[in-house]
Amino acid sequence: MAQGKVYAKWVEGDMFIGADRYGNPIPIGAATGRDPKWTGVKPSDLLMIGMICCSGYDVVTILQKQRQQLTGFEVSAIGDQDDDPPYVFTKIEIEYIFRGRNLNEAFIQRAIDLSENQYCSVMATIRPNVQITTHYRIEEA
Repeated sequence: MAQGKVYAKWVEGDMFIGADRYGNPIPIGAATGRDPKWTGVKPSDLLMIGMICCSGYDVVTILQKQRQQLTGFEVSAIGDQDDDPPYVFTKIEIEYIFRGRNLNEAFIQRAIDLSENQYCSVMATIRPNVQITTHYRIEEA
């Protein structure tokens, strides 16, 4: 079983510096008395970022192996959270945007499906508790 250790160090106020298993730093949270307040990534946003980057990595890798002429790719997420603590996510909507030449729509649909239902560990962790919907768009380069 793979194992990785991440960490977070408190800086001040509600501000932390987190790091992944390789030591890559991520500013997380808010700094007291600063404008803008959120000088780091909001932890709940980091969860969504992790999910769409995990899936995006899978999708791009699959399409490259299929020799798709991908020239650009973006993925975004909009999350609905409860208004009361613990502010759980109730719904997340993901949009994938593909740019390229002669992209095969069936390959794109398959890559998204494989990522979301087989490969993306973050999505597999979140999906049982959150309604996730997916949309995609293809733009010819």
